[in-house]
Amino acid sequence: MALAPWSASAQVAIDPEAHKILAAMTENLKALPTLSADYDADQEIITHEGQKIQYSASGSIALDRSKGFRLTRKGPFADVEVIFDGKTVSLVGKAKNVYAQIASPGPSIEEATEEFRTSTGLDAPGADLLASDPYSVLTDGVTKGAVVGSALVGGVESHHLAFRTNVVDWQIWISKGDKPLPLKYVITTKWVTGAPEYSLRLSNWKTNGIDVAQFSFSPPAGMKKLDQVNADITGELSLDTGK
Repeated sequence: MALAPWSASAQVAIDPEAHKILAAMTENLKALPTLSADYDADQEIITHEGQKIQYSASGSIALDRSKGFRLTRKGPFADVEVIFDGKTVSLVGKAKNVYAQIASPGPSIEEATEEFRTSTGLDAPGADLLASDPYSVLTDGVTKGAVVGSALVGGVESHHLAFRTNVVDWQIWISKGDKPLPLKYVITTKWVTGAPEYSLRLSNWKTNGIDVAQFSFSPPAGMKKLDQVNADITGELSLDTGK
């Protein structure tokens, strides 16, 4: 397997073994034309009183790099789907029977994801793993990277790596073996009081059998279309009707 190019600045910042492990995983990911996985996500917020609260959500992602993707997310305040058909990003609030649509500037997963981020204000942490060149995206701004050691995530033996940037610290757990995949991803916003974290656990990885029919969306009769979509204080996609 050919590994991602290693820039001069990255050579200084990232330990060679950490580079090797991260590059092998990202090369494996970008070589997959289709993939699907389940996830559990935890988003921490710090209240005005200084109390840390963690909100949890679960969902799934199915992706065909040439056709689109479908993301489901169910949490305490949202039960939503995000569907990209190669042209339009549709955001569906299942509980409230509402939807909104955003035109993508291009057919790629990255173009759709960036437009989604810009239009909703939602950061969508973890989407970096699905970029066409995830190594470059992940290591952008990294000032230090190292191997922490080995760990078990969901019973799977994994490499544990840690990276620093000027804004966030992040850690990633990567399965060992010939086809390495990310199993856990934690981002710490270190300069915010309380250093809140976002953590993502990925499981049930599959690399074939994607039904592309799930990337199309037609609103059912009676579903209301919204003009505006935002992220709420918990980081969830807010499809609030304002009523």
